[in-house]
Amino acid sequence: MRHGQSVWNKKNLFTGWVDIPLSSEGVQESVEAGKKIAHLPIDVVFTSSLVRSHMSLQLALLERKDGKVPVFHVPGSKWGEIYSGETKKSVIPVHTAWELNERMYGHLQGLNKAETAEKYGKEQVHIWRRSFDGTPPGGESLAMTAARTLPYFQKMIVPCLEKGQSVLVCAHGNSLRSICMRLDSLSKEEVVNLEIATGEMLVYTFDKGTWTKSTI
Repeated sequence: MRHGQSVWNKKNLFTGWVDIPLSSEGVQESVEAGKKIAHLPIDVVFTSSLVRSHMSLQLALLERKDGKVPVFHVPGSKWGEIYSGETKKSVIPVHTAWELNERMYGHLQGLNKAETAEKYGKEQVHIWRRSFDGTPPGGESLAMTAARTLPYFQKMIVPCLEKGQSVLVCAHGNSLRSICMRLDSLSKEEVVNLEIATGEMLVYTFDKGTWTKSTI
């Protein structure tokens, strides 16, 4: 799931790692996204460290048919320990990782996208936003984003799937693009055309190392 529309998405600003909350439209997008997967089993959630992602998954999971609620996991902490076995069955653990953050847009963060295109040209801004190797000034390319998302995905998320668990990943347009590029076997040229809308849900089935994309 890509997070719902943020306040800066609505203003057409580059956001990156600036920690901006959802807009009212983003709240509704998250609720609607949650309704689409309310019937699907979810055993564990992985998300970025940014608040727009946290808000989105919380709102989405409140729509669950089984009544389970998300609980954010604090590694190494006993403060949030649940001592009832029965209560543990009613929660979904959420693991937060900076590796799933949006690409860092560097010196573009906070700038208006349309005004930036007027200044540098639409083609240059498109390269910064959509290409695999294009790097915004002081920021990350999609390739650099993939260099942190994919190892985390392989180390932390795939093992859950191999154990038969159902996993929700709630993150960002580019961190998800870097992962979907691998799952869908997209080339550098093909990934340019991959866009994931705010609040959009993508469903994959993992079976013996093979990924199959399906509709909700």
